[in-house]
Amino acid sequence: MLKQEFLKKWIMGLQICSASKKEMSVLERKKAIKLSADLAMASTRNGSTNWSRALIANASKENDNTTLVDQILGKDSGSMIKKASNPSAFPDERVTTCRGKKMLRNRCCGIRRAKKMAASAGSIAKKLVKKRTQVLKRLVPGGESMDEFSLMEETLDYILSLRAQVDVMRHFANATPPN
Repeated sequence: MLKQEFLKKWIMGLQICSASKKEMSVLERKKAIKLSADLAMASTRNGSTNWSRALIANASKENDNTTLVDQILGKDSGSMIKKASNPSAFPDERVTTCRGKKMLRNRCCGIRRAKKMAASAGSIAKKLVKKRTQVLKRLVPGGESMDEFSLMEETLDYILSLRAQVDVMRHFANATPPN
């Protein structure tokens, strides 16, 4: 169902882009394909996720895209664009709290050394997780404003949508006869 809806909206977006410009460069075609695919994918989620709202907001920022955005999003385009441009309208953002750890002093040198090494390994792991989380926040649309828990949920949903998008595009490419 998701794939069918995506395909329908993606093809509609491609038709709108090709109708608006008869002669397109390769770069313009690439942009039109990506924009149509992003909007089609975001519209299948009805603006219910942060990443879909971020894609809609980014697309609706440019005046050139207003017709495409309105056509793909359909009759709810006005409300979806409004939602996308107002992130505070969605209170589902979770706030995480950091808990400090109390270090207890042990008298035994061997235990102290082992704990010191474990704390060092723990801090390295925390730095690595923080670094990878920052990379993930840049990859997922709208991820910059999410906490870690929301980021993981949104990332999983975004990956599933991307997989569906790739499947549809792959089938479309295989069904299209070569020139």
